[in-house]
Amino acid sequence: MDYYSEMENKCGRVYVHCWRLCALLAFLLFVTAQVFAADEFTIDPAHSSANFAVKHLMISTVHGRFSDVSGTISYDEKAPSKSSVLAVIKTASVNTDNQTRDKDLRSANFFETDKYPEIRFQSTKVEKIGDQLQVTGNLTMKGVTRQVTLPITLAKAEIKGKIRLGIETSTSLNRFDYNVSFDSTGTTVGKEIKVDINVEAVKNQP
Repeated sequence: MDYYSEMENKCGRVYVHCWRLCALLAFLLFVTAQVFAADEFTIDPAHSSANFAVKHLMISTVHGRFSDVSGTISYDEKAPSKSSVLAVIKTASVNTDNQTRDKDLRSANFFETDKYPEIRFQSTKVEKIGDQLQVTGNLTMKGVTRQVTLPITLAKAEIKGKIRLGIETSTSLNRFDYNVSFDSTGTTVGKEIKVDINVEAVKNQP
């Protein structure tokens, strides 16, 4: 075998080894990504709601809810800090079981739903503290964005072949912080709004 033929054979063997090494690395990266990838969930609007309570005339409490809640959750059980949440609430879905009051809530006095049809929460950080998760993110309502931190209680179960997450959280918001400033004294409608959010989400099929 002459010099050139021997070099061609050596180059061919090197090429084959390189190709095999690249294929092995690609396979390992793929497997690693599958093992450590976060699960993707879609919020189920039929089983989710954002509930609120506010003082009326400083003597009684009015309860209401937003029934149209949607969004996505990326949840990494082994590395919660890699998780994320995007939740969207349709403001026109507000319901206090009183048509006159609900019409007023949709007006410029409160949520101005024609101009601001959505309330959005986009997480920026997820931490696990004890048995709970703490999710920090940007809450945007009526053109104002502020950072809030939500303590999350999370449950996970497989029901009829589908993996579901159940998420509960509670917080308080000052409506003046979001330009929901009807009644500047806060005597007719209280300034502090108690918020309870219940979300059920279904794991996306691969």
